[in-house]
Amino acid sequence: MRAHIITFGCQMNEYDSHLVASELVSLGWELVDSVEEADFVLVNTCAVRGKPVEKVRSLLGQLRKEKDRRGLLIGLMGCLAQLDEGQQMARKFGVDVLLGPGALTSLPEALKGNQRFWDLTFKDDLLDYIPPPPRGALSAHVTIIRGCNHHCTYCIVPTTRGPEVSRHPDLILKEIETLKKAGVVEVTLLGQNVNSYGKDQPGFPSFAELLRMVGQMGIPRVRFLTSHPVNFTDDIIEAIAETPAITRYIHLPVQSGSDRVLRRMAREYRRAQYLERIGRIREILPDAVLSTDIIVGFPGETEEDFQETLSLYDEVGYDQAYMFIYSPRPGTPAYKHFQDLPREVKVERLQRLIEKQKEWSYRRNLEWVGKTVEVLVRGVAKEEGYVQGHDRGNHPVLVPAHQAPTPGLYQVEIKQATPHLLFGEVVGAREPAPIPLPVA
Repeated sequence: MRAHIITFGCQMNEYDSHLVASELVSLGWELVDSVEEADFVLVNTCAVRGKPVEKVRSLLGQLRKEKDRRGLLIGLMGCLAQLDEGQQMARKFGVDVLLGPGALTSLPEALKGNQRFWDLTFKDDLLDYIPPPPRGALSAHVTIIRGCNHHCTYCIVPTTRGPEVSRHPDLILKEIETLKKAGVVEVTLLGQNVNSYGKDQPGFPSFAELLRMVGQMGIPRVRFLTSHPVNFTDDIIEAIAETPAITRYIHLPVQSGSDRVLRRMAREYRRAQYLERIGRIREILPDAVLSTDIIVGFPGETEEDFQETLSLYDEVGYDQAYMFIYSPRPGTPAYKHFQDLPREVKVERLQRLIEKQKEWSYRRNLEWVGKTVEVLVRGVAKEEGYVQGHDRGNHPVLVPAHQAPTPGLYQVEIKQATPHLLFGEVVGAREPAPIPLPVA
């Protein structure tokens, strides 16, 4: 039997897809690269914004036609599967297996018989599951906490993934040790709110303590995503400063620069508090690379509110930013209680914010020209003749392909910058991995 997995959404979904892929292999399934080759297609979904939901709807329509033609087995998992919206799609398009984000370990049971199988429970054994290392990978994700206790009015995640539950530190360290032995040189610790780690479990280490523990395991690079500003405490900043393996890339979503909008979002902090955290990061980690998430056009956002977001961007001077138009999601308080803004208003504001981001990213990237950085080269770039990787600040870096013939860690001198890319030349290597790069 052959299976194909299609993944939408965040790094948590990528990790979950790897988890179920390992389950399928253990059951004797062969993983294939296309729908046409597969007997079972499993779609891992995102429900945070409307665009990926529409992509899933379109995909399920195509899979239903394939099922009618040759008896394909269809599975749906992830955040959308946990919602009424996704379950209605599942009924409409003949989904056979439906698993919520907390029920992934039910996949073997789901595939035992030929009857429809749905499971939306949150299972404790998911926290104990340690998937095998991804084959041939130099980078890997490790989930340290699932769920979220914050209740932002625009966000469906607390509904789809449940409350925060931390994994036992012994399991986390065991999984990372397995990855290290498999040749992984970069680990990203994952959670909807990683810096809440341990708060739900008396006796567990804090997130800062966990960072120190992981940083001493011999993995060259350790990153983490995502943080909430109210939980990004001084002890975390100090742990990063005192642990060389922890990269200085910090992603701290702000969402808006307006206190009025932050209040409507139920973000639990205000502009001054956020900027105080940024100030402490700059003080203790002056070389930190900062990125953020910003939602444009949240219901009720005025031009004055948006100007406050632009001014905050200038005050922080972010290196990178992920910017989104507000997307109404059924089941959220904002969808129920707030009236959406006209799309043309949201699009126009997003374009202005993008221009601001380009200006600051170019300015920040120029500061790296002439410096030598450690780059994890991973594969062939879209640009002909180059391979691409990223440095410890998460900047995409391109180097001539002949200078880095195998994936691995290289010392690269940055020669040129654009708003989105750094270009460099290899000046030294650190244990490049003997894995052939794919043919372009």
